[in-house]
Amino acid sequence: MNRISNRSYDSPTVDERHLMFDDLEKLGRILVETGDIAHSFIQGAEDMDVTSRDFSAFDPSRPMPGQGRGALDALRAANEEILPLLAASIGPRYLGFVTGGTTPAALVGDWLASAIDQNATGPEGSVNAAVEEQVINWLCELGGVPSDRFDGVLTTGATVSNLLGLVAARQWCGEQIGVNVDADGASVLPNLEIFAASPHASMVKDLSITGIGRNNFTKVATKPGSEETDIGDLKAKLAASSSRAKIVIASAGTVNATDFDDLNAIADLCAAYGAWLHVDAAFGFFAALDDRRAHFTQGIERADSITSDGHKWLNVPYDCGIFLTRHISVLETCCRAFAPYLDTKADGNSYINRGVENSRRFRALPLWVMMMAYGRDGIASIIRANCDQAANLAAWVRTHEKLELLSEPKLNVTMFTSHGSDDDNRALLERINATGKLFLTPTVYGGRFGFRAAFSNWRTRDEDLMVVKQAIETVLSSTAEITDKR
Repeated sequence: MNRISNRSYDSPTVDERHLMFDDLEKLGRILVETGDIAHSFIQGAEDMDVTSRDFSAFDPSRPMPGQGRGALDALRAANEEILPLLAASIGPRYLGFVTGGTTPAALVGDWLASAIDQNATGPEGSVNAAVEEQVINWLCELGGVPSDRFDGVLTTGATVSNLLGLVAARQWCGEQIGVNVDADGASVLPNLEIFAASPHASMVKDLSITGIGRNNFTKVATKPGSEETDIGDLKAKLAASSSRAKIVIASAGTVNATDFDDLNAIADLCAAYGAWLHVDAAFGFFAALDDRRAHFTQGIERADSITSDGHKWLNVPYDCGIFLTRHISVLETCCRAFAPYLDTKADGNSYINRGVENSRRFRALPLWVMMMAYGRDGIASIIRANCDQAANLAAWVRTHEKLELLSEPKLNVTMFTSHGSDDDNRALLERINATGKLFLTPTVYGGRFGFRAAFSNWRTRDEDLMVVKQAIETVLSSTAEITDKR
């Protein structure tokens, strides 16, 4: 006779969980102390070195403790061992990549999202899906695309959003010629051809992930001295293509020169040649909020799919990407998740069927709180200020005897270099970033090595520009002194 034991060997006993229950009783105190540490870090970001350059004090090989000492002890250990070695990327002079800093309202939303810990898969038993639907509608409004024609999903970032664009486009291409890629695999789609002039590195990565291949796209020419698609060359390549399945990847704000493609012209060509138009607008989508630059995104409402990001110019915490499409049913065909336990009769969107993840963070909440707190005008003020800051830095570089602009900034990125060699400029960039006053990323533009300053943070002010310029000037002067002594 078999006996069933009441003891579970896989789950912790009450004794082993006592620290967790103790922490639950002390949660108020824990949250207050966490808030104090977070507040200190946020307030100190302006005075911290912008990046940490020596991590030797942290030992990644240290073994995990067998017995813990509770949340407060772990919190204090994190404050002593980890926080001092972090980058102040939330601060106003972190000008690398396109990195926003979390606004106070977005932080509130993100902390709440962690506390309430919703698995934001769909409408069953929670308002989370309705909140995401509202946020998607508001994002459409911010970017100037009609919410009655576009729908979408929040993702981990532009890489996954671009991936969804490729997946949906490939399925749509198959449907146009009577094959089902979702059901039967990519091999049933003959002669897929992708056209791109300045694809972002994430899109090239996605070509690999989808099995299309990193090198398997038709390179379209750019306009001279630009990253913008040459419309004449795109037309010629589309006309010469014998493929029955075509995808065109366009840009609304390239990563270096922040160039915008002529989206109306490209949409006309896509309509004429039966191609899906995907627009990578990771941060350029929100140029629509600056009335001086809103014309850059004209025609974006004619795209079949659009990529953007919340953790860039909207200044919400990582991670938050945005994917929008006019063909939501095609996306849902590709991303459906089948299982009896996932079946629901509840009204609303099942976001589990619109993306890669089956388990999803409640990303809509930080966006919702931020949008409610600051409104369209507040968000637009960030866009305008950052564009003005890029123009300000460019004006200073333009008149500097030792510096040279690589491209006139159209949006929020300034690219420049010095008159030295590429090797000299690599060393110069190292010295600039080593000051701890600012952080720039390297770039190569027009065949020349240079420095890239991306203004994306809501906290950046005129006084920060003064610090940036002074730090660069100091490094240039010290470099000249070293050269003279040689």
